[in-house]
Amino acid sequence: MITLKNVTLRRSAKVLLEGASVTLNPGEKVGLVGRNGAGKSSLFALLNGNLHEDAGEYYIPTQWRMGQVAQDMPETEQGATDFVIEGDTQLGDARAEVTAAEATDDYERMAHAYTALQDAGEYDAAARAQALILGLGFKTTELDKPVNSFSGGWRMRLQLARALMCPSDLLLLDEPTNHLDLDALVWLEAWLKKYEGTMVVISHDREFLDAITDVTLHIDMGKLVRYGGNYSKFEDMRAEQMELQQNAFSKQQDKIAHLQKFIARFKAKASKAKQAQSRVKALDRMEKIAPLLSEADFSFEFKEPANLPNPMLSMQGVSFGYPPPEGAPEHTAPTTIVHNVSKSVLAGQRIGILGANGQGKSTLVKTVARDLAPLGGEVTEGKGLNIGYFAQQELDVLRPDETPLEHMIRLVKDMSAAGKIAGQQTREQDLRSFLGTFNFSGDMVKQAVGSMSGGEKARLVLCMIVWQRPNLLLLDEPTNHLDLATREALAMALNEFEGTVMLVSHDRALLRSVCDEFWMVSRGGVEPFDGDLDDYQRYLLDEAKRQRELAKEEAREEAKLHAKAATAQSAKASTAAVATPPAAVKSAPVSDAAKKRKKELTQVESRMEALNAETAALEEKLSSNPPPAEIAEAGKRLKAVNAELESLEEQWLELSAELEA
Repeated sequence: MITLKNVTLRRSAKVLLEGASVTLNPGEKVGLVGRNGAGKSSLFALLNGNLHEDAGEYYIPTQWRMGQVAQDMPETEQGATDFVIEGDTQLGDARAEVTAAEATDDYERMAHAYTALQDAGEYDAAARAQALILGLGFKTTELDKPVNSFSGGWRMRLQLARALMCPSDLLLLDEPTNHLDLDALVWLEAWLKKYEGTMVVISHDREFLDAITDVTLHIDMGKLVRYGGNYSKFEDMRAEQMELQQNAFSKQQDKIAHLQKFIARFKAKASKAKQAQSRVKALDRMEKIAPLLSEADFSFEFKEPANLPNPMLSMQGVSFGYPPPEGAPEHTAPTTIVHNVSKSVLAGQRIGILGANGQGKSTLVKTVARDLAPLGGEVTEGKGLNIGYFAQQELDVLRPDETPLEHMIRLVKDMSAAGKIAGQQTREQDLRSFLGTFNFSGDMVKQAVGSMSGGEKARLVLCMIVWQRPNLLLLDEPTNHLDLATREALAMALNEFEGTVMLVSHDRALLRSVCDEFWMVSRGGVEPFDGDLDDYQRYLLDEAKRQRELAKEEAREEAKLHAKAATAQSAKASTAAVATPPAAVKSAPVSDAAKKRKKELTQVESRMEALNAETAALEEKLSSNPPPAEIAEAGKRLKAVNAELESLEEQWLELSAELEA
């Protein structure tokens, strides 16, 4: 188990934990919560050994293996599958030991090495890695693509897969859902529910925490408070605890006032002096209950739109997708993802856009936002349509060297140039005050955006959208960097917004509280989804299963086609070798060469068949746990057989090509 006893933890001069004590038992799934800056990431640093306690006692079993997501962006040309396999440190160690053992004549060491390699899952490592990669939303065609060919968000998914690949007794996850779509999030939940070790997770997604945790650890005023139950149970228990604390504080204040009143009245009277002194001592001995200091709330609201066109926009036979890339040949066709959509977006609608990864949710939103041109059909906008667009990459669009105030001043200039200023206050002091409503106060308005956290940047983007007074909000994963308090503030603001909302999000709590209807983007079309989010979650799990079965079927069909092609090639070569044309005399040398290649090909195929049978027998022998000497011999032979098979496959390809020629 993990124990902290009277632990003090500092970062520079700031005390994050003081006299904190808690016990985490093996197999518990712990949600770590607390306001931003409370010390959640620092506690993770203590758990993984990057930070040491300043006082107190901290214990974690030395034999525990630890898994965590690396926070650096991977830079490598290594294929995705191989990159994830390397996350299995136990397998890597076993492979290294086999190589070292084979360099010696120690058969017992070799036996142990081959046994450890088998126990580490050498033979199904690629399959395990690819199951993780596909579960996190990658396509089968991307399994061997170089890591560097993916965007930042997808590379972080590979880091997550690599962490899950690592066998561990303690798994530390810091905001694992930030770069995931809802379908990948549902898969991750299902995977983590089966995880058998101890897990500590930081997340601002309450439904995710509810689904996977059974203990909540709250960092509050430098203390660690443990609650049995998931995040919703924690909220209920904390609210009850706060109410009890407030009531106890009020009662104690009444008692203190009564004692002080008695002391003030009678301390000068000789007959009452002893009683007054007794009350002074009682007052001194009293353990003071602290007043309830509630965490600072954050709230904001969208301004009333200047007008509400109805419909907001109308789509007739519209196709969504991407134009040919720059430099492509002249007649290269565009990439169409969603076809022939005919729908209207009405004033006041609140639409949640659902769909599995890669089906076109973001493409649809980008086209409505005018970032992409429709590939076909017609989009008609209502008069006075004013779009507020929060894109997934919106944080990257901010200028890191500029301050929040400079962003607002530039926004005013851009909107003035476009003639879109509609009565907003534009003086610098007005802009400062407006930034203050989004918690950018004092010196923060002049702090470079590049030095801010992801949550602060997201708040700035929301601030800029609100100032524009949109009547149609297009929000594509707006909560990725928002803490729980800001997410709840966003949900409340959206519920009070009088315009129209189109929302793509993996935050199910936000979708549930904001959206009245859902559109499903699937298989090249957009249709209403009549179920609720629980129905959609079941659909995603079924769809993931269907995709896995489809991938397996495609692999089987591909193997059949390869076998069929090899047979046909063999038959073709055989016919060429045997058939004699009318002018047979001159063709004889070619026929002899073909016969020779055919004979060699047959010998190679026969040898490959024998080696495949030997491989199966050796693997079966290793699985039956024979004596050490036999394990060493079988392991060594298996490695030699695999090497010979690889060589024979290359030889078979060369002979087949010569025969065909």
